Formats: sequence, C-alpha cells, structure tokens
Amino acid sequence: MPLSSFSSHDPVKRFLGELGPGLITGCADDDPSGISTYSVAGATFGYGMLWTALLTFPLMSAVQLMCGRLGMVTGRGLSGAVRIHYPHSVVWGACVLLVVANVFNIGADLGGMADATQMVTGIPALVWTPFYTAFIVLALFFFSYRQIAQIFKWMTMALAAYVVTAFFAHVDWRAALLATVTPRLHWSASYLSVMVGILGTTISPYLFFWQASQEVEEERAQGRTLAQRRGATDQELRALQTDTLTGMFFSNFIMYFIILTTGATLNAHGITRIDTAREAAEALKPLAGNFAYLLFTLGLIGTGMLGVPVLAGSCAYAIAEAAAWRGTLSRRPQRARRFYSVIAVAMILGLAFNYLGLNAVKVLFYSAVLNGVLAPPLIVLVLLLTSDRKVMGDRVNSPLLRFLGWLAFAVMAGAAIGMFVF
Repeated sequence: MPLSSFSSHDPVKRFLGELGPGLITGCADDDPSGISTYSVAGATFGYGMLWTALLTFPLMSAVQLMCGRLGMVTGRGLSGAVRIHYPHSVVWGACVLLVVANVFNIGADLGGMADATQMVTGIPALVWTPFYTAFIVLALFFFSYRQIAQIFKWMTMALAAYVVTAFFAHVDWRAALLATVTPRLHWSASYLSVMVGILGTTISPYLFFWQASQEVEEERAQGRTLAQRRGATDQELRALQTDTLTGMFFSNFIMYFIILTTGATLNAHGITRIDTAREAAEALKPLAGNFAYLLFTLGLIGTGMLGVPVLAGSCAYAIAEAAAWRGTLSRRPQRARRFYSVIAVAMILGLAFNYLGLNAVKVLFYSAVLNGVLAPPLIVLVLLLTSDRKVMGDRVNSPLLRFLGWLAFAVMAGAAIGMFVF
C-alpha cells in the first residue's frame, strides 16, 4: 500500500487510497468460470443457493486476509514462504495443485470468452480462442497487469446489469430474502456439485498465491529490499483489511445478483439447464432485450481479461518463488525469461483444452468444481503458516481468523467429500 494514502485527512480519499491488491483480487474472482457457475446455480435451484453468498463472504475474506498478511509480514509470496519453512515436497506439491487447477481454469475462461464472442459475431469460437490467448500473452509481455486492468476493468461494469435486471425481472423478494437467510441443503450429487463449484470459484487457490505476491509487489514498487519488507505496521494491516474486505464484498455482491437474476428469469420460466452462452445470456433480457447477448459478452470478456492474467500470473509467481527465480510482472520479459515462460506455457496448455471438443459452459462449471476440490489442502497450508510465530512473529492469526480459516476448510472439504459420496 502506498504510505502516502494513509496520511490523508479526507476519509473518502483515504479509503480509495487503501484499495489495491484486495480489490483487484475481488474483481478477478468474478471471472467467466464464476459467472457461469453462479448462472448454473440460479437456473438449476432458483433462489435456493442465495445463502451461499452470506456464507462465503466471511470465509473468503478470512483466507485472503491471511494470504495478504503473509505477504506483507514476511516480504515473500506464498510459495516463497512455504519454501523457506517447509520441505521441498510440500512447496512443489502446492505448486502442482495450483497449476493443475489454473491451467484447467485458463482453458475454461478462454473458451467461455470465445463462446460468448461467437454468439454476437457469428465467427466460430475456435477462431477467437487463439486470438484471446495471443492477445493476453502479448499484453502481459509488453504492458504491466495494472495497465491491462485499467483498460478492461470498465468492461466488467457490464456485470452491474445483473443488479439492475433484478428490479425488472419480477423477483419474489420475500422468497429471495427467506432463501438468503435460511439455508436449505439437498443431499444430492447435483446440489453438492453446484455448491462445490460455488465455493471453488469464490475461494479459489490462485487467489491465495496472487494476493500474497501482490502485497510483496506493492512494497517492491516502493523500493524496499527483502529486509525492509519484513514486518508490517498496525496502519498497514488496517489498510490491508479495508482493501481485502472491499474486494471480497464487491465479488460476493455481484455473485448474489447473478444467482438472484438467473433464478428470477431462467428458473422461474422453466429453464433449469444451461448448455450455451446464449442460454446464460437470456437472464439479462428483461433489462436489455436483444442487447442482453452483447452485455453478457462484454462482461465475460472484461472479467476474462482481468482473471486469465491472474491465473497465469499466479502460476508464474508460485513456480518462480518455489524455484528461487528472479521474476515478477513488474520486470520486463528479457529480465525474467523463466517467469514469463511459465505464463506462456500455462496459456498454451489452457488453449489446448479448447480443442478437445468440450462444451464451454460445462467446462467453466467443472473448472470451478476442480478449484473447490483442490482448495482445502492449500487453505490448511495458509493456516499453518500464518498461525506460526516463527513465520509471522507477533502478527499471527487472531482467534477469529483462525476459526474462519478452519471453517472454510471444513465447509469446502465436507462439500467435496459429500459430492463424491453421492
């Protein structure tokens, strides 16, 4: 966090100045996989899964806060901290879990962006997929992620259409409120798989690595050495909390309205299965009419342009830190060849998934489920690191953070086990 932002006497300016990695993390969380998964939840179960927005907000906030605190206090990213304090088998095991989930998610997001673009242009998705892959790789090679985010964050404003549509779609607000505050679990494979998907796309492994690394990047940008980066003031930690909670709230706010809108439009009219981007976009018709497809496409492309670089970048950060390579997104490719090679390989592998002939919407959903299955062991790793005084000194987790972290692990592991049992 820029220290100058803390000194402002204007509370609004101070609040805006404290926003950084946490807000970007929250925006990247609503990627094409997330949009698709929340749409599937609303179409399949109507208002029945609105309660998950209330459940996931404190859990994802706690996990991301722990990751941010780890980066800020130790001066290292998640992989770097694991490498220093645990055997090599642990750090490389964590990297394998991350890379498997991320490559699949990259492929799913690229496919979703291409499928949505085909819907409005008529040009086959398999033409758009390599285009988006090349565009993102070249953008990351020649521009910083911050510059990319500055350009494409405005396209994500299309997601606000879900919020507005809810007021045009004849929502049964009494039923929606009741479903929000009274969870109703169904012990079936379909219900539990959607729940695992929601948890996985909301509390995603790549965000753990990304936020820890970005907190380090913020301090590197101020010219701090590793020794100077270690430790954090109360003021810095309060700013981190504000930033993270704001980002997570934004992410869950959009999640809630996607489920609400698709429940009120698709499920209420008997559309309980989504197989194509066109069917998913139908949820926006009460507001936008025939422009619904364009709004949906803009939202998917915008979130993809924010989310895919985070997916590929978190792979690169994790592997570079595990292998003790020099390399960050703030360095130019010629000064961090191995770091950028990981990004390129992850993108190419993700691209390859799209030529297996799989349904784009299903792959987006299954990538969320995969994240939900792989996240619990990584949450345990984050908990152990941030609760260890040898790692964090006096900045170990508070009892509340520990409780919420272990609850996140228990809920995600329980849902995944239940899905497999059924």
